[in-house]
Amino acid sequence: MLNKVVNSKPAINRLVIIGLGLIGSSLAAAARELGLAETVVGISRRSSTLELALERKIIDQACESLSAISSDLGAGDIVVICVPTLTVPAVLKDCHELLNNHVTITDVASVKGSVVAAATKIYEKMPGQFVPGHPIAGSEKSGVTAADSRLFQGHRVILTPTEATESVHLETVSGLWADVGAMVSSMTVEEHDEILAATSHLPHFLAYSLVDTLASMEDKREIFRYAAGGFRDFTRIAASDPVMWRDIALANRASILSTLDHVLENFKALRGAIDSGDEQYLMDVFTRARDARIHFGKLLETKSLQEPMTEKSINYRISPGGHARGVVRVPGDKSMSHRSIMLGSLATGMTEVTGFLEGEDSLATLQAFRDMGVTIEGPDEGRVVIHGVGLHGLKAPTKPLYMGNSGTSIRLLSGLLAGQSFDSELTGDISLSARPMGRIAKPLGLMGAIIETAEDGTPPLKIKGGQTLLPIHYDMPIASAQVKSCILLAGLYVNGETSVSEPAPTRDHTERMLNGFGYRVDVANSVAKLTGGGKLSATRIDVPADISSAAFFMVAAAITPNSDITLLHVGINPTRIGVINILRQMGAKITLSHERDIGGEPVADIRVEYAELKGITIPEDQVPLAIDEFPVLFIAAACAVGITTLTGAEELRVKESDRIQSMADGLNTLGIDAQPTADGIRIVGGELGSGRIVSHHDHRIAMAFSVAGLRAAGNIVIEGCNNVATSFPNFIAAAESVGLSISVEIME
Repeated sequence: MLNKVVNSKPAINRLVIIGLGLIGSSLAAAARELGLAETVVGISRRSSTLELALERKIIDQACESLSAISSDLGAGDIVVICVPTLTVPAVLKDCHELLNNHVTITDVASVKGSVVAAATKIYEKMPGQFVPGHPIAGSEKSGVTAADSRLFQGHRVILTPTEATESVHLETVSGLWADVGAMVSSMTVEEHDEILAATSHLPHFLAYSLVDTLASMEDKREIFRYAAGGFRDFTRIAASDPVMWRDIALANRASILSTLDHVLENFKALRGAIDSGDEQYLMDVFTRARDARIHFGKLLETKSLQEPMTEKSINYRISPGGHARGVVRVPGDKSMSHRSIMLGSLATGMTEVTGFLEGEDSLATLQAFRDMGVTIEGPDEGRVVIHGVGLHGLKAPTKPLYMGNSGTSIRLLSGLLAGQSFDSELTGDISLSARPMGRIAKPLGLMGAIIETAEDGTPPLKIKGGQTLLPIHYDMPIASAQVKSCILLAGLYVNGETSVSEPAPTRDHTERMLNGFGYRVDVANSVAKLTGGGKLSATRIDVPADISSAAFFMVAAAITPNSDITLLHVGINPTRIGVINILRQMGAKITLSHERDIGGEPVADIRVEYAELKGITIPEDQVPLAIDEFPVLFIAAACAVGITTLTGAEELRVKESDRIQSMADGLNTLGIDAQPTADGIRIVGGELGSGRIVSHHDHRIAMAFSVAGLRAAGNIVIEGCNNVATSFPNFIAAAESVGLSISVEIME
């Protein structure tokens, strides 16, 4: 049974379903079972269908036409058009003639362009009461006898409102679908039809064509008798309603033909490879396809594709108290994971990576290079194999490269793409889309690159290919490893020497890894330089655990009495150990053991035991060495005796959020005196209280305040924790393993 919606009175007066096929009858059944409407009305031209729907208690009232009930409809009523796509215009004509503009109208057609065009023509403009929609749910069964009240649970419903769509009607339709268990997304009409042509329409046509072809062959009984599971699973959809798919083929003709032409080209190339015995081509295609399918499967399981604004939000509830004891290995270093994919792709030969971080940010980088023709196997338990294509072997992507939440990805990749022969575009999520890109666009422009940003200097970035890049020396105004790396990577494509000077040391993973790939980078007196035109040779990379992720557990142990945590195989690159240096200055008891060098990167096990912390003035020379760790260091400062002062950290204001302001607001909520400044913060240590914290979709803000629960007087609720998976996919499990108490709340 479905969980009933408890209301004194249903939000919907009459829910009118026109067309009682699988979708219409299932929606009616769900609404009636959940008590979403005072009356569920079914409309069908077939009296037998209406009789069955009444008999099975799918509807409350049956009508053979909209005119029979239209005079009774008004505000609070919803009409859902569930007829075949090519029949929708006729129903819309009835709606226009019979319904007042207070009635909410929506549809379920799987093609939106033709429906919107029809509505605009019939109404002589797009009606504000009409909300085009499409539930991505169904089966090969059809008709009222296939009605399933749970059909939409956990499935996505796409709404394609236009500028004319009125918010009251959009909210009404969104609420209806959410109440029957669907995940509601929004996109443009054009995006919908292009995406559905590739992901839904084309697979159906391929299945129909395959079954029709085999059915016309001799010995077809033997073919179908011995068909394996894969054949049955794929061709199951060929049992779908032919009328519906005929209508879809005609209504979405342009998008389907474009996608079909592309597939036919690939089929032709595949046939040629089989005919000529091209083993490498076949291996590349099958490997790319397998790993891309695994990659997308993981993303879908964690809902980590671009989250629409209507997607559910994840909150953390942290119970007070607890301890921090245990042995932990945190995920692989994110900075190195990004760079291993980038440089491995540009190398000649096969690069094997172990310890790769399977977080959303790193996976975005991996997918970007797959989209540019690089064959990448994995990740499989942190192992990735990259079949490098050389410095000039990347291919033009067929769509914008989506960088998710990753500033590292978009800034470093901009440097590489500036030297390519093809045009490219880089996009990101809502957080990344607000981050400044002028700091890379300026030096790249000096090198001769042509880069277009949004008006305010933020993504998307459009990079013009085919430019001749010039050698430059660039004095960075602000210390930034991302800017430095961007320029050096662009320098790979320069005829001459490219050099960068930094005002303070920043992480040097790019320089170390380039040398590891056999590409010489000289570093001296705060200047890094290389000469373009060289070659990267494949290598093996063992990615150590990320000190930025380890920092949360280091602080957890440092602030909590009777705590003792050991973190294994953590990278202690000298440009990344600011968190260790600062905590030690505050009085933390930190011991490094089993120190070794792996692939050019220093690694150690880090043990942290509780010791009373004291407030300090953080040395400015430590700021670049701990730039990503400051959110959790602010928690340490809040638990220290005395005042902690930070200056010279204006970079924190342009991270995933304004981390200075975000942390100050959160600490003040918990009763801590935290005063932000233009380039830092002043924190007076004290007793942590309780309250609700806004993370601003910043993964490090969310994890930092999770640690604060160890010393809090009451519950801490952290809003908007979806992005934690970008850097630390198993954070909750790791945190609970050492004693933190975290529960997850899924918010509507």
